[in-house]
Amino acid sequence: MLTIDGITVRLGGRPILERASATIPHGARVGLIGRNGAGKSTLMKTLIGEIEPDDGSIGKPSKARIGYIAQEAPDGAITPEQAVLAADVERASLLEEADTCTNVDRLGEVHERLLAIDAYTAPARAAKILSGLGFDEEMQHRPLSSFSGGWKMRVALGALLFSEPDILLLDEPSNHLDLEATLWLENFLKSYPATLLVISHERDLLNNVVDHILHLQGGQLTIYSGGYDAFEKQRAERAAQLESAKAAQDAQRARLQDYVARNSARASTAKQAQARAKMLAKMQPIAALMEDPSLSFEFPSPGELRSPMITLDGAAVAYGEAPPILKRLNMRIDADDRIALLGRNGNGKTTLARLLSSQLDPVEGAMNAPGKLKVGYFTQYQVEELASDETPLELMSHAMEGKTPAAVRAQLGRFGFSGPRATQKVEKLSGGERARLALALITRDAPHLLILDEPTNHLDVDAREALVQALNDYSGAVILISHDRHMVELTADRLMLVDGGTAKEYSGSMDDYIDFVMGRNQPKKSSGSTPAKPASASPGKTRAKARFLKSELATAEKAMAKLEASLSQIDEAMCDPASAPAHLAGIAMDDLLIRRAEASDALAKAEAEWLALGEQLETLEDA
Repeated sequence: MLTIDGITVRLGGRPILERASATIPHGARVGLIGRNGAGKSTLMKTLIGEIEPDDGSIGKPSKARIGYIAQEAPDGAITPEQAVLAADVERASLLEEADTCTNVDRLGEVHERLLAIDAYTAPARAAKILSGLGFDEEMQHRPLSSFSGGWKMRVALGALLFSEPDILLLDEPSNHLDLEATLWLENFLKSYPATLLVISHERDLLNNVVDHILHLQGGQLTIYSGGYDAFEKQRAERAAQLESAKAAQDAQRARLQDYVARNSARASTAKQAQARAKMLAKMQPIAALMEDPSLSFEFPSPGELRSPMITLDGAAVAYGEAPPILKRLNMRIDADDRIALLGRNGNGKTTLARLLSSQLDPVEGAMNAPGKLKVGYFTQYQVEELASDETPLELMSHAMEGKTPAAVRAQLGRFGFSGPRATQKVEKLSGGERARLALALITRDAPHLLILDEPTNHLDVDAREALVQALNDYSGAVILISHDRHMVELTADRLMLVDGGTAKEYSGSMDDYIDFVMGRNQPKKSSGSTPAKPASASPGKTRAKARFLKSELATAEKAMAKLEASLSQIDEAMCDPASAPAHLAGIAMDDLLIRRAEASDALAKAEAEWLALGEQLETLEDA
């Protein structure tokens, strides 16, 4: 059990958490939510001991291992596979000891412990995690120094998941993931066997993975049972109750104030008036649930532009002299289109977005667009590159040079930057506020087409809902790249899959695509009540097929026997190196474990093939 008991945390003299308390049951999967800047990451850092609370305490099991992604992404000459394997500190230490230990008794203990912690399956488990996060086999063995920051953070996430801590803390883990990796992560977390606390603004993840919501607001913590939808319902009910209680209290206060005002001066009622005045002084005001009036998105309406806005005719796009990233692009974008680009990171979604925004020119074929077309293109780089020492008002004034101060203020107001918020330094803004400012800047000219590349990173759940509403109210065209499938489902009416060096219309629904990514698409069964029987074959062909299957079964059995013998030899070499077969003598423990994992995987495949062949033969003989 993890307990947060009345903790107070002040940063720079400002209270972030004030006497916050909550109890997280053992094995619970908890979603930590709250507005941008509410203090979620501060709470996480307090839980791991990076920040010392000014008051209160954190209670956790004495031997519990807490896992949290380091701020620094891994780097250097080691590979993603090596970085993930190194996260299991006990395994790494035991392997090192096994290579140098000369005490036979201790060596036996080391080998027993390695087997107990399934150390021999570690390379396979690490590869599975990295594959789920988007690393193919070649990428898993490249040096980390060859990857971008986002991919390095994926390795850090993979290492944390591989280490399987007793309390797993995740701070917006999907920010560096594409939709496919986000779906894999969600599936992984569903079956995580220990306690999970995750900061996330992904509505689907919060509904499908967590069983409790921990809401941070005004420095206080409130825990709710269920996922995000259940939380929203409970919060709405609580808001209604608070509003009703506040209305009743306000009416009572008005009656008391009226009585005091009318009766204080009369001797006969002065004592009663004084008593009511004391009641007023002691009355604690009931505050309604806080809402952020600055939370808003409103895209300016563009002028009319005839369709099609853009056409691609056999276009190809490349960077410099390199081979094309995408080819054979045939596409039409109309004035009212809502298109979501699907596909793994690295397949070319951003490259296509840059082509459509005219940041890249086609190297083959043609792209046609009217000269009056205005495009607003949003990327995370724009958020990161905002001048930290300037204010939203200064940045917008530079961008809208020649426009009146009223027009500048109006554009900022559409995105929640009115009054003092417009003159606050960018360095003081939260990640969500910076994202809103970047959106305000790229839409200042009322573009006909919005291209949004991962616009929801750092936006909390309520801000995402506001963005969805704004996009649905916007009268121009939208091209969306997002790992937030809730947003895709609510805004896109066309899906385009970027894969295999091109982009094509995806005819299925978002649910179909999710099933495809998760491997859930199965061939349709026949419509009858019983499975359709295959067409009858001639007796000669049947006997020939049976002889072939029996031959294949014998081959599979021999392969299984060989692999079982190999596994036995590897186990013998691991437990007693002195008696190891000649071909395994002198091999390091780490390499032996890798060989064992490979042989174990091969045996599992051979067994599966043997079973499949046996079923085919049985079906053939029963026919």
